Amino acid sequence: MVNTSPLNRIPAEFSAVTSVLREARSTNNVSISEIPAPARLAPYSYALGAEVSADETFLRASGETIDELATGRIVVLFDPSAPEEWEGRFRVVSYIRAELEHELGNETLLGHVAWSWLEDALDANGCEVLAAGGTTTRVLSESFGTLADRPATIDLELRASWTPVIDEPDLIGNHFEAWIDLLSTVAGLPPLPEGVTALPGRRR
Repeated sequence: MVNTSPLNRIPAEFSAVTSVLREARSTNNVSISEIPAPARLAPYSYALGAEVSADETFLRASGETIDELATGRIVVLFDPSAPEEWEGRFRVVSYIRAELEHELGNETLLGHVAWSWLEDALDANGCEVLAAGGTTTRVLSESFGTLADRPATIDLELRASWTPVIDEPDLIGNHFEAWIDLLSTVAGLPPLPEGVTALPGRRR
């Protein structure tokens, strides 16, 4: 039986986790905001969006004007029935997108490296996970006609989900911090986590 909050009938276990996430604060480079959560993935869900922007130092070093380095969203799902494929009641769903240098389009190890960033971020933040899975995608955008003068761009999309092993609500904070670390790494923000190497040619 799942305990519920007496005020809104939301399961107390889920309410405690979302309370932790609501304490998340933006930083100089990462802007965090609450966004609408998908309603069909689970009985209960909560979502945050984030954007990584470049500060003045970053812009001067890059030699070009880049306002937004990466965007992402993270959704925490809760299903009291504990779906078999989840291996638990909670599930974290993540999406991150960032523009890369064009020459990385043919980099065969791009997907493997991006996935290793997720694994390293979770490990560095002491996160225990089950049933992790996801995909990495390279998106080539080319312009034609009146937009033909725009250069082609290549974006990296990283979609992932995992079941967080959280014996107490505060532990969800570790998973969120891992996600912020991942978002910053994909954006190319220095310094990278210890032991992580940036892809060559990453926009900086």
